[in-house]
Amino acid sequence: MKTQPFLRGTNISHWLSQSDRRGEERRDWFTPADIRIITDFGFDHIRLPIDEEQMWDESGRPEEAAFDCLENALDWAEAEGLGVILDLHILRGHCFGQMTEPKLFTDPAEESRFADMWRQLSARLASRSTDTLAYELMNEPVADNPADWNRVAAAAMRLVREREPERTILIGSNRWNSVFTLHELAIPDTERTLLTFHYYHPMLITHHQAPWSQEGRMYEGPIQYPGRPIADEYLSQVRPPEPTKFGALDFAELNKPFTRDNMVADFAGAIAVSRQTGCPLYCGEFGVVKYAPMPVREAWYRDIISVFEEYGIGWANWDYKGQFGIVDESRQSTGIAEAMLGCTVR
Repeated sequence: MKTQPFLRGTNISHWLSQSDRRGEERRDWFTPADIRIITDFGFDHIRLPIDEEQMWDESGRPEEAAFDCLENALDWAEAEGLGVILDLHILRGHCFGQMTEPKLFTDPAEESRFADMWRQLSARLASRSTDTLAYELMNEPVADNPADWNRVAAAAMRLVREREPERTILIGSNRWNSVFTLHELAIPDTERTLLTFHYYHPMLITHHQAPWSQEGRMYEGPIQYPGRPIADEYLSQVRPPEPTKFGALDFAELNKPFTRDNMVADFAGAIAVSRQTGCPLYCGEFGVVKYAPMPVREAWYRDIISVFEEYGIGWANWDYKGQFGIVDESRQSTGIAEAMLGCTVR
């Protein structure tokens, strides 16, 4: 098995991705002070999501103010010895949350546009150290047919490899980087490749009372972990699941008893793919939303981190400063980094 170069990280969400901040407000959202906080906690890298609509205008011209922010962040991280995984998060032709087949997989022009984004990113960043900067091709692909994602990803990967043969590339599984679909991924190149997945199970815990999540909106009462998330005496408070594109949610499955053993079982297929290919595993997103009780959050984080450590899986929690954050908007610790790392801020 190859060495896992990115072990303990955090996601810099809602800065160059999923945000309307621009100008001074955007610049102030993430600064060298944040980099120092992250290194003081003991993290060794950040995952940095970027969106097409922030980095390029609709004609494909770079938004230089956004690229300045990106380049600054890379400089700050390098100065503090932090690695960076650059994640192309949301495209105009692809978003993990859309309920229709993304144009990326149906429109050749969108596929070409995606490849050109990586052509431009590689041209700008090729001189940066391959030891500290890695590229994640795209966040949470949602192709109806996994072969479509395999085709699109392979083309982008070949393009980057032509210019940067030594660059580490992360490639994720279909259906929201599911841990259960890595076996469907056709890996075009196993050298300097990490296989990435995301993990938010059980959703009744990780998204408890999250207003954007159906699982979060179903129930507002007490929850527990480990064990059955919603105890029998509270089941009368559960709202019926809403229909989705993929059918109704299975509440019995959502509310099954859940422990660390379930995490190990869920990861088994991904671990097998990693061993077969020699590509290390990386969990690029996981977390429990701030609305869940702190004892529940701490217990879940301790368990998942122990599984990552047991199986040599690198990780980045979602997120640094957001609804799951290790700090609040005033950059004060929420206690989550300590739960994950067993540390205190130096």
